[in-house]
Amino acid sequence: MAVIIKETEREFQENPGKIDKFRILTDTTRSRKGVNPEYLNFDVRLLNPGQYCTAYHFHRYAEELFMILSGKAMLRTPKGLQEVESGDIIFFEKGPDGAHQLYNHTDEPCSYLDIRTYIGHDVCEYPDSDKIYVVPGGEILRKSDTLPYFDGEEKVEEKWKELRL
Repeated sequence: MAVIIKETEREFQENPGKIDKFRILTDTTRSRKGVNPEYLNFDVRLLNPGQYCTAYHFHRYAEELFMILSGKAMLRTPKGLQEVESGDIIFFEKGPDGAHQLYNHTDEPCSYLDIRTYIGHDVCEYPDSDKIYVVPGGEILRKSDTLPYFDGEEKVEEKWKELRL
């Protein structure tokens, strides 16, 4: 079934749990119309002046594409900063080379279409804060706390003895 989301129907709401400087707005029309994509997720976002879209990050298992619908923003990637504007399409590959963040450095709102693949799970890495976010579980871990695979497994026989009692 085709679902048309008209520009005149858009209703932006602040994403819950955001903090100052990260108060991005998302159009709720998609969910109101019952559109729940399985593999190709998308949102129309509104980035007001002085706001960042999200923390600087990349995806291990998802590709992402932004199309700037109106306004301008500054894009941060591993190559540095670059201004993007209405009509621009930006593709982010998975992995560290696809790291990205938008900042609205202007006095006008910037709206963009955010399209991303989703295979049922993802891991996002945040280089600035040394975090890893596991999706859909929602766990956020410190990357520098990585451990060897067998850490804590040295007493496996004792665990088995407990289970046999």
